[in-house]
Amino acid sequence: MNRSFAVPRIGLVALTATALMAIAALFVAANASSAPSRTAATTHVAYLSFAVANSYDAPMLSAAKNVAAKGGAKVTVFDAANDPKKQLQQFQTAIASKQYQAIVVQPIYGPQLLPAVKQAIKAGIKVVNIDQILGTNPATAAPPVPGMSGNVVFVQTQIGQKQGKLLVAACAGKSPCNVGYLYSVKITSLDTAIRKGVDSAIKGHNIKVVAEGETFYQPAKALAAAQTMLQAHPEINVIIGADQGATGAQQALGTNKDVTLIGYGGGGVGLARVKSGRWYGTVVQRPATEGKVGMQCALKAVKTGKGCGGIDVLAGLPNGGVVTKGNASKFKAEWPG
Repeated sequence: MNRSFAVPRIGLVALTATALMAIAALFVAANASSAPSRTAATTHVAYLSFAVANSYDAPMLSAAKNVAAKGGAKVTVFDAANDPKKQLQQFQTAIASKQYQAIVVQPIYGPQLLPAVKQAIKAGIKVVNIDQILGTNPATAAPPVPGMSGNVVFVQTQIGQKQGKLLVAACAGKSPCNVGYLYSVKITSLDTAIRKGVDSAIKGHNIKVVAEGETFYQPAKALAAAQTMLQAHPEINVIIGADQGATGAQQALGTNKDVTLIGYGGGGVGLARVKSGRWYGTVVQRPATEGKVGMQCALKAVKTGKGCGGIDVLAGLPNGGVVTKGNASKFKAEWPG
């Protein structure tokens, strides 16, 4: 009986050991196959550009791509080409594809994107806004939607207020001071906010906007608009607009230096002309910084779950980013202008 009982025990022990070894081998193999995929996992980021061909967007996108490359992330660029409806569709496509862990957006018309932002966050996608204000409050850099992983912007109302202060200084000694105002794209929330900022700064200074035009950020259109202004209102003392507007207005003025020029954008052209004294001043914008920091926020959020909150990219700059001839050498252009 002892021998007949001993054989099954040995067989059972051997079988059990073999089974355990097989299970262990399967466990090791599973870990070996899964570990590389976790280590080598690539973060996929959808970058929603307002217009790839725009000289302002180019350094923003380039800086974002550089950060992504260093972080081992892959960027897919969606070009809305200045079409807000197209951008909304692209945002929805990026969410529906389930291919992206993060979305970085440079909005054309921010308020219409808010539902898509909320949808993306609900789906677990990290969302970072850069450059333009995404929500309906142009006076703050705070994220407009809870759960966003970053809001890296310039504050639109402050751009207008800073331009307005330049305008007050340029108009000193002129009463009234007559102004030609060049919108970039008049219907946009950006231009509306900037104009409100300008108006609030010049209130009570006997500064009158006697003519308006629209440039669509194109110096050639600004040239035509400025010519129309000057023909109808030869009494104009100052022309104010974006840097592209000031560039076109300068062409319209030719050798006439009696009309003062004020821009915003702080690109290479604007900084050079302020430094030379041809323009009275401009307000710096930092597209490359926005692209760099925005992508850093997105990758950080994917890896750690922690975002960056609201970041005003002009905070901490000399004179708040307001450029005059006296301080122009302290600034470095981040885009051509």
